[in-house]
Amino acid sequence: MSADGQGRHHWFDDEAGPVVRPYAMTRGRTSSAGQHRLDLIAVVVAEDRADDPEEDASLSPEHVDIVGLCRDEPQSVAELAAGLDLPIGVVRVLIGDLVDAALVHVNRPVPPAELPDESILRDVISGLRAL
Repeated sequence: MSADGQGRHHWFDDEAGPVVRPYAMTRGRTSSAGQHRLDLIAVVVAEDRADDPEEDASLSPEHVDIVGLCRDEPQSVAELAAGLDLPIGVVRVLIGDLVDAALVHVNRPVPPAELPDESILRDVISGLRAL
């Protein structure tokens, strides 16, 4: 491939600029120790100590963007992926890194198996109405 032919087209998009592959953002990792089964609806919240993540040289620009978005308002994993225009898998790895660094914490939804049975709730409502 020539430098100005197919090779340039493969690594450069005239409208978007240089293309960075997702595995480059995660340093080739497909999971992280802090990833812990992040659901799409799990909510990511910035920690109070995450005031200036730009000063941490170990964080990528994408890490900093995630902390910034979550500092403004808690965001779900799906919202972060959409807002950053990144694949869910990449965002999960990056969030796992941030959890390990104690810059964010994740509020996971209650699994359906742990929710109270509907019949119990109906009985409670009936009992309250009987009072």
